[in-house]
Amino acid sequence: MEVAEERLTAATFEELAMPLFDQLYNFAHWLAQDRTEAEDLVQETYAKALKGFSSFQAGTNFRAWMYRILRNTFLTSRTGLKAGATMPLDSEDGLEVSAGPETPESILIEHSQHRLLQTAIESLPVHFREVLLLCEVEEMSYQEIADALSIPMGTVMSRLSRARKALRESLQHKLVRT
Repeated sequence: MEVAEERLTAATFEELAMPLFDQLYNFAHWLAQDRTEAEDLVQETYAKALKGFSSFQAGTNFRAWMYRILRNTFLTSRTGLKAGATMPLDSEDGLEVSAGPETPESILIEHSQHRLLQTAIESLPVHFREVLLLCEVEEMSYQEIADALSIPMGTVMSRLSRARKALRESLQHKLVRT
């Protein structure tokens, strides 16, 4: 009977965890700012989650539980947070030119604005960046973010407000310089 229960647990884990893979990788990549490290973080997250799946409380937020494991893995796997190290999400050859009213100049401007925003987000301190990305990119509720990061919901709101302000100021400063 125990073997059947173990299979059911593994099958349930797979059903719950696999749909989150792309989202977790995206978040890991933003945190680590390195594709290889993001892959390692996600792999380690899944290994830890599967190993500890018996401690997951049914009826609670599995998505937030997985994000918490990923975040904790990220925080404990790094010897020093390198806020200044950046890695572009897209390669240069990833620029797609579509047939339409766009001109080479408009494509270049859009690409440079994307890079500017990406750089500004990457320059945020990790505790601001993670809240901003979970809210705006992963579309998590404040409660889900609080659960994922193991912080009070008021802290989520405060950090999100400060992250948005810092991002706005950074973009304004960079736009004035250009």
